Amino acid sequence: MALIVANIVTDVADWLDEFSANWWFLLIIFAVALLDSVIPIVPGETTVIAGGVAAGAGNQTLALVILAGAFGAFLGDNLAYTIGNRFEPRVNAWAARKPTRADRLEQAGRQIRKRGGPLLITARFIPGGRTVLTVSSGITHQPRRWFATWVAVAAVIWATYAAGLGYLFGQAFQDDHALAFWFAFGTALGLTAIIEIIRWIRDRGSSPQGGVIAHAEEPDRTLEQ
Repeated sequence: MALIVANIVTDVADWLDEFSANWWFLLIIFAVALLDSVIPIVPGETTVIAGGVAAGAGNQTLALVILAGAFGAFLGDNLAYTIGNRFEPRVNAWAARKPTRADRLEQAGRQIRKRGGPLLITARFIPGGRTVLTVSSGITHQPRRWFATWVAVAAVIWATYAAGLGYLFGQAFQDDHALAFWFAFGTALGLTAIIEIIRWIRDRGSSPQGGVIAHAEEPDRTLEQ
């Protein structure tokens, strides 16, 4: 079993090493980052990290990697918002099939009204959480301009973090791109785990409230003109 896992890891690393140096890998970064905002199982952050490693090794331009990741994430978040906004009845019906889904959407709606835009930045670093939050922003009819401004900021911070992490390890291990990628990926995974643990401890004592997601009445409109 260990040998099979090792072979899979090696194959993935070899694939990334071979393809991440091509110019069209920027298009893959863009597309995967976009899909990751709507389908959480898509490895958006992993792909941006791989681009950062390639930049650290001199095979890509770091600024273009960040731009591709940030632009893809920004469009993906807006797509998720549109899904929530236009398909609100269907989303609510989908969530109603499983209590945990309904609870997460309801909690997201409450948190948006309570904490506003900064929550969108935090959620971008939580796999799955960002999708729930962006979709529920559409469901709760948050102002579109307000939403777009905050997710733009979040996308730039997220892409800079992921690409920068890959870049640092790419420079540190220029002779072994696979090792650089796995060190960067492991670091990102560890930081995500820490964020999740802190969030779990913080929310441990909170109790869910009943009801359906209400439309936002007083969202944080700091950046809304």
